[in-house]
Amino acid sequence: MRLSIRTALTGFALGALPAVAMAAAPSGGGMPQLRFNDPWMHAQIIWLLLIFGLLYYVMSRYALPRVESVLEARRRRIEGDLEAAQAAKLRADAAMAEHRTATARARAEAQAAIAAAAQQAQAEAAARSEVLNARLTAQIEAAESRIGAARDAAMGALRQVATETTDALVARLIGSADRGAIEAAVDRELAARGAQAGGRA
Repeated sequence: MRLSIRTALTGFALGALPAVAMAAAPSGGGMPQLRFNDPWMHAQIIWLLLIFGLLYYVMSRYALPRVESVLEARRRRIEGDLEAAQAAKLRADAAMAEHRTATARARAEAQAAIAAAAQQAQAEAAARSEVLNARLTAQIEAAESRIGAARDAAMGALRQVATETTDALVARLIGSADRGAIEAAVDRELAARGAQAGGRA
């Protein structure tokens, strides 16, 4: 503030130099305001200095301190606003970092949940597949047992029918038949047919 007052005084002094120079020159014409050899001019210069001094005193004592306080308050407010903006930026950066961390954590948890669900689904599918395979195996074994029993029953019935038919034919042809020989011949023939059927299968 004092520097600006000194600057104003220096400017005033520099502005008064041409007037002083013209006052030292002989008055042969020119502007009447610059006739420093006129006695009224000395009074005007004295009043100018008095008014300037009074104005300088009032300005330096009352007006300029108020302007300085206003500028200082403005500077403090600007610095406070800058500090508040810096703090808000730091809080925003912290919130953004926390948001990124929460997003990454949620993504990792979601991927882990998806992987766990996929593993559980695979395990359940494998368990259901094992149960189904066991059921199908039991059904196949039961069906094979029924087929084997039906085949054995059919072979037994076929053996009996073949034996009785052969016995009746032989008895009709030659009058008497050896039951044991007929059963042995029928067993050999059925065994040979079963072997041929197994070989074709």
